[in-house]
Amino acid sequence: MGMFSESVDVVCTTSGVPSKLDWAGRHYTVCAEPVRWYERRQWWAEEQRAPLGSGPGLVDHEIWRVQVRQSDFPDPETLTLDLTRHVGSGRWRLLRIHDALRPQKSA
Repeated sequence: MGMFSESVDVVCTTSGVPSKLDWAGRHYTVCAEPVRWYERRQWWAEEQRAPLGSGPGLVDHEIWRVQVRQSDFPDPETLTLDLTRHVGSGRWRLLRIHDALRPQKSA
């Protein structure tokens, strides 16, 4: 599993669920129901101080696990990615690529 933070463009449904994304010059479509959860972040390592009333976005961040296929590629493989959305700005970042969850091609 690779873990990093890279900007990614995400298109969501009207209910806020990721449905498409652009990453590294490629277009992907979400092909399975995404899973969402929240993780604690070490805000004290990233912020000088906590602004009054900023608890939910400051303490936790939203993580989405999505399975995607490249939209413009014949017979694409499925990738499993973890994405996060910054509460204040709405920007999306790619956090993890799950190599172990990728389907294995037979030799």
